[in-house]
Amino acid sequence: MPNKDPKTSNIDDNHTRRILVADDDPAILRLVTAILEKENFGVVSARDGREAYKILQSDQDFTAAILDVVMPHISGPELVRFMKTEKRLMRIPVMMMTAEQDPKLSSDSFAAGAVVFLPKPFTTAQLHIMLQMLISKAES
Repeated sequence: MPNKDPKTSNIDDNHTRRILVADDDPAILRLVTAILEKENFGVVSARDGREAYKILQSDQDFTAAILDVVMPHISGPELVRFMKTEKRLMRIPVMMMTAEQDPKLSSDSFAAGAVVFLPKPFTTAQLHIMLQMLISKAES
């Protein structure tokens, strides 16, 4: 098992932090997954809202979730509303992201229960900042 630097990690060695990532754009899914894995997160990915919903039905052991707003079958805000009605899922903080320019989408996302909102396209630095906010919410 690799040694973790205590200055860069407050991860309990026997509990890997896992993040659910759902996006119907394969390039965004790969990018976000690569960035999270570089930060030593375990990533479970879903290609649309229905797949994310199915994952959440059987697995709630996530530190956080990063969801696209506009996805086939079940939208990001719909998924967040579902999560907020399930006792075992309501503690999972959610980041929403979208390429859509409609300001109503961000207000709908926050109204549904999202913690942070990331517009696409985004830089790695922007994702890191939002990720820090999301994780600090998960740990509080």
